[in-house]
Amino acid sequence: MFKDAVLAKEWLPVAYSQDLGADPLAVKVLEERVVLFRVRGAIKAFKDLCIHRGAALSLGKVKDDCIVCPYHGWEYNVDGQCKKIPQQPPNRAIPLKAKAIVYQCREVYGMIWVRLSEQGSDAAEPLPYYEEYNHPSFKTVHAYAHTMNAAAPRVVENFLDVSHLAFVHEGSLGHPDYTEIPDYKVNWRDNHYVSDEIEVYADADGTGNWSTIYYTFEILRPTVARLKKVNYQTNEIFSMLFAVLPQEQLKSTVFALVSRNYELDKPDEYFQEFQQLIIEQDTGIVESQKPEELPLDLQTELHLNPDRVSIAYRKWLGELGVEFGSDVGRKAKTI
Repeated sequence: MFKDAVLAKEWLPVAYSQDLGADPLAVKVLEERVVLFRVRGAIKAFKDLCIHRGAALSLGKVKDDCIVCPYHGWEYNVDGQCKKIPQQPPNRAIPLKAKAIVYQCREVYGMIWVRLSEQGSDAAEPLPYYEEYNHPSFKTVHAYAHTMNAAAPRVVENFLDVSHLAFVHEGSLGHPDYTEIPDYKVNWRDNHYVSDEIEVYADADGTGNWSTIYYTFEILRPTVARLKKVNYQTNEIFSMLFAVLPQEQLKSTVFALVSRNYELDKPDEYFQEFQQLIIEQDTGIVESQKPEELPLDLQTELHLNPDRVSIAYRKWLGELGVEFGSDVGRKAKTI
């Protein structure tokens, strides 16, 4: 049993492709230890556990298209089958139980995604579509992976919050003289939520070019969202795919794709460092929120019209039955 049966069926981001080299890489997904490794040009994801004595396979190495346990040298092939036990004669049969648990794994958008559960996989949602990644008019960079001690739903909701820009990001994204948020609606479209365009006086990317910008938020999956900012005076578009890995109940890692159709010659590091500044400003606030888990009962906290995206997000998590990182999971443990 996984910590959350709903999220276990989701494609969750675990690392950038560039972070996985020749050696195995350990990650944590919904409190499960997972090991990533490359063989034959493909990435594999196993439960980070040798069936023999429980050692972490991530401490081992890749050899002859197998991952080798660091403790006793057992070798597991790409299907998880143990192909060699050095302690026994080569002609002796390997026990059928000698196999690793294999998880589904995909490499898309320069990111590695893992799905822990295959139950209901026929009806599972595909990976979120992000058109800017391969669009010739856009340039996309990978923001620095960032970990914070906060529940994943809290982290996602903060990303979807348009009202905090003038306060948490004063001078970098928002302007203190322009705090009013016009009324807008959130619509269900193509199996996900999409907000109306929200008019905000802001600086799209910290370059000091203040203007009226139109924000559109999309809630793609329980831990994946998208933001699109459009300046219609210049036709400049700034877009982000924001994907959160729930490591533990109160520990999450953010991966983000940052795209723009302007200043294509500007160093990528500028946009990476700017996004890092923004998320660091967010971190202290999100880590301070009480309760730590996101309340899905809309009567728990006070909501206003500018919170419509957040309201839609909380309702959807409740409808899906997400417990990990929500107060539903906490209450279930105390009953």
